Amino acid sequence: MISRRGFLKLAGSSFAGLMALGGYTFAYEPLARLAISRYALTPPGWTPGLKLRLVALADFHACEPWMSTARIASICARANELEGDLTLLLGDYAAGMNMVTGYVHSSEWSKALATLKAPLGVHAIMGNHDWWEDRTAQRNGGGDTFGHRALAEAGIPVYSNRAVRLEKNGHRFWLAGLEDQLALLPGRKWGRSQIRGLDDLDGTLAQVSDNAPVVLLAHEPDIFPRVPERVSLTLSGHTHGGQIRFFGYSPIVPSRYGDRYAYGHVVENGRNIIVSGGLGCSIAPVRFGVPPEIVVIDIG
Repeated sequence: MISRRGFLKLAGSSFAGLMALGGYTFAYEPLARLAISRYALTPPGWTPGLKLRLVALADFHACEPWMSTARIASICARANELEGDLTLLLGDYAAGMNMVTGYVHSSEWSKALATLKAPLGVHAIMGNHDWWEDRTAQRNGGGDTFGHRALAEAGIPVYSNRAVRLEKNGHRFWLAGLEDQLALLPGRKWGRSQIRGLDDLDGTLAQVSDNAPVVLLAHEPDIFPRVPERVSLTLSGHTHGGQIRFFGYSPIVPSRYGDRYAYGHVVENGRNIIVSGGLGCSIAPVRFGVPPEIVVIDIG
């Protein structure tokens, strides 16, 4: 069976694919389109009277020419217009492919993200590529990546297995964020035989000290089967909706669950997850049927 990496490289380099999909797949959809995807829900046990608007941005993958600082700034300006109570950054700010004309330094993409504004703040988690592209963090097996430091310097708090209680109009709720589930790569030079995550779901939720609802940020959606009913909503990115999606189905998804959590709002046993299709590209600059998107969620 062809892997996701092999599939996307084939799509990115195939002359036949280029001729068939043309400029739409390789230029217009990755570079020019920006969708606003809206969801509205009231999860079980949600506090009556608590109305929240969340604006979520995932998977920028900053690089030239696909996701320049100017484009990031433009996306942030559009996000500010959507009047969210909170703006949530779901990880993968670093480039995730070699098909680029130039890399964007963390000091530059973080400066663009610093333009985001929301009454209850801008909050971030990290993604796997933010870890994978930091050799020092890989060697150390933990600590802060250059992404952690860049966001902190931009005034954006990063949630690394942390939960914080917030309040709107006298109603309390919790925002919790996990460290990445695929953070540490295997390899002899790192002294690891398999990929290792740094997420701590139990330890993070143990910080929740009352019955107020919880919104959980987790870059990869694969954690969702372990998320308890106590969590009102899980928000994830990572999959890019598969980058290629036909009639609501993504043939290749970077998830052990395949298409199950590839994209959109999924409800299982009364528990809710929304998976963003993201903004940038990974492996190859290809998108079809799943344009870059800002996600807007109205809860309550």
